[in-house]
Amino acid sequence: MTTNSISARGLNRSTLARQLLLGRAAVGAEEALRRVVALQAQQPASPYVALWNRVAGFEPADLDAVFGGFRAVKSTLMRITLHAVHVDDYRDFRAAVEPTVRGARLGDPRFRASGLVAQDADALLPELLKMAERPCTAGELTKWFTGRAGPDGEKLVTASRMLRQYAPLWHAPVGGAPWSYASDKRQLFVAAEAGRRPALREPAVVAEGLRALLRRYLAGFGPASVADMAQFALVQKGRVRAALDEDLERLTGPGGEVLYDVPGGALPDAEVPAPPRLMAMWDSTLLAYADRGRVLPPEYRAHVTRVNGDVLPTVLVDGYVAGVWRLAADGGGVEVGAFRPLRKGTWAALESEAEGVSRLLTERDPGTYRRYDHWWDKGLPVVEGRVLASGRT
Repeated sequence: MTTNSISARGLNRSTLARQLLLGRAAVGAEEALRRVVALQAQQPASPYVALWNRVAGFEPADLDAVFGGFRAVKSTLMRITLHAVHVDDYRDFRAAVEPTVRGARLGDPRFRASGLVAQDADALLPELLKMAERPCTAGELTKWFTGRAGPDGEKLVTASRMLRQYAPLWHAPVGGAPWSYASDKRQLFVAAEAGRRPALREPAVVAEGLRALLRRYLAGFGPASVADMAQFALVQKGRVRAALDEDLERLTGPGGEVLYDVPGGALPDAEVPAPPRLMAMWDSTLLAYADRGRVLPPEYRAHVTRVNGDVLPTVLVDGYVAGVWRLAADGGGVEVGAFRPLRKGTWAALESEAEGVSRLLTERDPGTYRRYDHWWDKGLPVVEGRVLASGRT
């Protein structure tokens, strides 16, 4: 039975509080990752920018150390997308999304075009995981795969990539890279939970993994609907309903929908102030819900989430997306494009944020996100734009 109602703004503030966006938290990188549950990590810099927004005094070397010690791991997980998660969460999360990842990768026409079927992949996996007990490059894994599956050819190279994305592999940190992981041919992969692979497919393990994932999701993103949870994990709504624990609290959402939450989940006052933030590409707060209007106003969605799935670095003002940002082309600061006029005080606060993110990025990789500048060239509904922190190079 639903006992309380919550407004749209209340949901926004709940998300910000649980995602450490109402104020930077005095915690380490490892604890922060546990609290925010998962960080999308298609771009190596994004987990660093995400935690810089959330952790007081964040130093990228701290996250380097967490990745280097495999306390945080990067792998294909929710929404069949690369995520950085705490190692203690990995097994449950991977089991929870096993049916989705298996269907998407081994059922992909590019895999089947090689003449292989899922059972062939199952037969190859034990040897693949044995080989990957030491870090391997993508090229080494492809050579191994094509040598066992058949003659070399483009179809088998593509099938090898599908198998690599399905297998329980972690991206391994690479030495000398600015962000722990490389985004090019230097990528390394290492087996996760070698020898335990079959257990991840057992129905009881999959079901228990999903229960654990949903509780972790609600702790970090709740309250949320069944549709929200299904979107976050990319699993069927029926699986979500079957996995909900009886002790979860229920609330009535702004549209009358039933929302679920963990007992004692943070529910701050809807009017608590939310400071401006310069968010990472693909920040999880924009993608964790079926109704993305919780943080991303519907009128801006098409401008922020591009047709190919790129989600641009965004500007949060009063807890909602109000524009986009990028490093200035000449390396002199941060360019902010606002979709609506902003107050003088907001610009002043964004100046301070720009100084911090500019320092973070330029000290490590001045070319961060540069490849996505073409979206700006193709036109964005910017009504007010400024270059901030331009005195910093």
